[in-house]
Amino acid sequence: MTSFDSSPTLTAWRALLAVAVVFVMLATTGWTAVRHQRSDEPRTVALAAWARGQVAGHALPDADAPPYRLAQFFGTLTAAQRTALADKYPLVVGNLNGAPVTLRYRANRLAVAQARKVERQRMHDVRLSPDGRAEAVRRMHRFDSMLARGRHFLAFDPSGKGRAAEVFGSLDRAERISVIVPGVDTNLLTLERTGAKVNAAPVGMAKSLYAAERAARPSTRTAVIAWADYTTPAGVGMDAALGNLAERGAVRLNALLGALPGNAPVSLFCHSYGSVLCGVAAHELPARVGDIAVAGSPGMRVENAAQLRTGARVWAMRDRGDWIADVPNLELGGLGHGADPVEPRFGARIVAAGDAVGHSGYFEPGTESLGNFAAIGVGAYDSVSCAAADSTCDETITGSRAV
Repeated sequence: MTSFDSSPTLTAWRALLAVAVVFVMLATTGWTAVRHQRSDEPRTVALAAWARGQVAGHALPDADAPPYRLAQFFGTLTAAQRTALADKYPLVVGNLNGAPVTLRYRANRLAVAQARKVERQRMHDVRLSPDGRAEAVRRMHRFDSMLARGRHFLAFDPSGKGRAAEVFGSLDRAERISVIVPGVDTNLLTLERTGAKVNAAPVGMAKSLYAAERAARPSTRTAVIAWADYTTPAGVGMDAALGNLAERGAVRLNALLGALPGNAPVSLFCHSYGSVLCGVAAHELPARVGDIAVAGSPGMRVENAAQLRTGARVWAMRDRGDWIADVPNLELGGLGHGADPVEPRFGARIVAAGDAVGHSGYFEPGTESLGNFAAIGVGAYDSVSCAAADSTCDETITGSRAV
């Protein structure tokens, strides 16, 4: 007997439902256009100045040069020369993959301080609307928070809605590195939150994961990166249904991963639309990326894990109360993101997500979902709890115990 699941009629209805969902999203949220940076935005201005700059009578390298070339360039400079470049071009040096990590921290701290000064002036600019001045206040407070003692930013760009990447732990000395890739509506103002939703924002996610990893294996030096350094969709609109922003973000993610210091294994933790990005990036990930774990995923733009063309282990979890389960897992004319990663036939290792409480609760302290992420992050695979009856996940756990 042919199962209803494979019925051509059902497939057609699902396709129509997917199209209907897209049109509803268009009608209710609009289409967020991706704008190119204006010529007067801070980083654009900084890049133009860098292109004209010199050090010791020699032209500076292209800011888009491969990380190994930039690393070679900084390796030829004295400590004083490196510091001088960071101080003069903070918005460039702070975002250069290949520049020393501690130099990027210094540069980004200076860039954040400069951005705070700009917003403090805009707060009192009578040429701005009341809404414009209110936004300046919010941005100024965000930059105040980012300048708190002990915070380290591997990337920062105040242009537009802004991007950033924060590091927890010692990236240079880490034995395991975890990178959190967040989803929609991520920008400088939503980088971190307070109150009940603190662990739903990238910084809160990273803090929770870092603490859980240290608890899971105290003897292992870990570092966690809250990577909010790509342009995300604004709301659940057309951009969220397409892969354009994921494709652009995948280029940025692979550039970061290719420039991380040392040779510590890396695990990716990709939430919601961030899992779309990780799916697009998968086939070009550096070999040191051993795990891709997705949570609340609308799809990874493939029909099965084998199509990701990666040697990394692929893990997937979804809480039973996550609304993403109601999004049709189809790809039609570029709309939608493909198969559901928590379907057994997809081929991912399906992990238990107990106590996650909906779409934004996977990193809540004390939850089974966070505990599983931490175990993956430190390589303690025998501590991962699989979803019921998932043989692929169980085989991984059994194999790790046998080693």
